Amino acid sequence: MAQHETKQLLKCLSVFPADVQERALWIRDFIWEAYPDANELIYDNYNAVAVGWSPTDRVGHIFASFACGRTSHNVHFGFYYGARLKDPRKLLVGEGNQYRYILLKDTKTFPAPYVRKLLKEAHKYSLSLVKDQKQIQKGLTIFKSASKKKRVKKKGAAKS
Repeated sequence: MAQHETKQLLKCLSVFPADVQERALWIRDFIWEAYPDANELIYDNYNAVAVGWSPTDRVGHIFASFACGRTSHNVHFGFYYGARLKDPRKLLVGEGNQYRYILLKDTKTFPAPYVRKLLKEAHKYSLSLVKDQKQIQKGLTIFKSASKKKRVKKKGAAKS
């Protein structure tokens, strides 16, 4: 199962401090447990490592994601089409036309039950975007891109 395919992701996260890696891996497990048939799309870019979950291999079908900022070391848990979600508690941050997120400062205060409801709505919307059912794949980890820019380990980053 793809949830256990961590080698590439751990390599991408190795430049971050241990607490960032822990939060990222925690949210990864949270999403995998809720949607084991989704596909994990990993993007290792110059300014962030971003991981999204989609019923296909396409970024346009991503329903949830997390991103770790290279300079801020923030971990965002977000929804690709978050602006469409019902968010009565107004926990989602963002003012653009599409993406909304929660800043994941620690796992103990993460509003898991509320987020599960948002995930369900986001997943349903994502599936509605898939016009060709042949595009649906199940439970894969797909490494989509890597930055050509060389990264340097930050002080305090865990060893890989």
